[in-house]
Amino acid sequence: PQAPSIRNDIRDCSVDPPYLPPTATDTTAHLAVLRGIMRTHSVHAYIVPSTDAHMSEYISERDARLGWLTGFTGSAGTAVVTQDKAALWTDSRYWTQAERELDCNWELQRTTSIGSIGMWILKAVPAKGNVSFDPFLFSIDTWNSYSQALHGSSLTLLPLEINLVDQAWGDQRPPPSSSEIYSLPAEFTGSSWQEKVAGIRQRMEQHVRLPTAVLLSGLEETAWLFNLRGDDIPYNPVFYSYTLLTNTTISLFVDGSRLSAAARDSLRSGCPGPLCVELQEYGQVRAQLRRYAQGNVTVWLGTEYTTYGLYGIIPQEKLLEEKYSPVMMAKAVKNAHEQEMLRAAHVRDAVAVIQYLLWLEKTVPQGQVDEFLGAQHIDALRWAQEHSRGPSFQSISASG
Repeated sequence: PQAPSIRNDIRDCSVDPPYLPPTATDTTAHLAVLRGIMRTHSVHAYIVPSTDAHMSEYISERDARLGWLTGFTGSAGTAVVTQDKAALWTDSRYWTQAERELDCNWELQRTTSIGSIGMWILKAVPAKGNVSFDPFLFSIDTWNSYSQALHGSSLTLLPLEINLVDQAWGDQRPPPSSSEIYSLPAEFTGSSWQEKVAGIRQRMEQHVRLPTAVLLSGLEETAWLFNLRGDDIPYNPVFYSYTLLTNTTISLFVDGSRLSAAARDSLRSGCPGPLCVELQEYGQVRAQLRRYAQGNVTVWLGTEYTTYGLYGIIPQEKLLEEKYSPVMMAKAVKNAHEQEMLRAAHVRDAVAVIQYLLWLEKTVPQGQVDEFLGAQHIDALRWAQEHSRGPSFQSISASG
């Protein structure tokens, strides 16, 4: 029998010198810079998640902090860095990929449980050490889980509003998106943004706690509410924004210079008045929320998409917390026109898939096609369909 072939596409840290495949990233310099910044802030362990400030599943290049620091490009993971150790936690979809992309500075932890991360931190960090993170990259639930995992130890969980990875990344960090934010044509929506706002305000009035405002952090919430679309994140028609909606005012926190003329006119058509959208800079949301929370108010938010950083600005007694905001709940119920549009989109997509299957039947026997070419071809067939804005995720293509 043949000797088993030694895999050379994954790292081997047990040999000297360690073997790294060409797909691995050398992270020594990035880690050294980060550790220097950690020392400046008296941080003994720093937690780096894979999400952004809106708890998005997919993120922009600018928010790919985990990828920059570790070399790992999977969509889900958490890294923890101390002065002498570094570890990455990810799920079974990505174990092989991680072994190809990580260098030997990193331990791979084959789990995603916060309990496991907590155990590792308890062993790796000296007593009375500071465990820090960016509170604007942690959901409320995630913060609670870490707090519980470290409860009873002498370690301090310390939120830091400056992101240490961003400081280390410096001017190499990709710039924010500058592409246009545009209005979704009325033929696709079935209801105007003014009707949607009126519906949410009605829910506020009907709620037993009578909230005075709704805070929207999920990117798809604001996009849906105002019938706006963008392309700040690959495969997602969204743009960076927050919304603070009260009974009488509407604040949209966004880079206003990126709004198309039609989008701007649509938002300003009700000015002055309760259907006038006041445009504020994206970065002003914290300051504005802090000011608003000083009054006699109750802010309604969905914990699933709100970060611990924003949540912490509002005094506990002025919060109305539910898992999802009223906008997320309204968005989940499609009106008759949206249902019709969904069906039509599925028919167009089915045409592309049928064309693809026919093409495969003809080309595969000739031995001219592999999985990569197949994925490219179905993308092209989908793009050719009317109204296509691209796939909803990168085509996953495999056979055999």
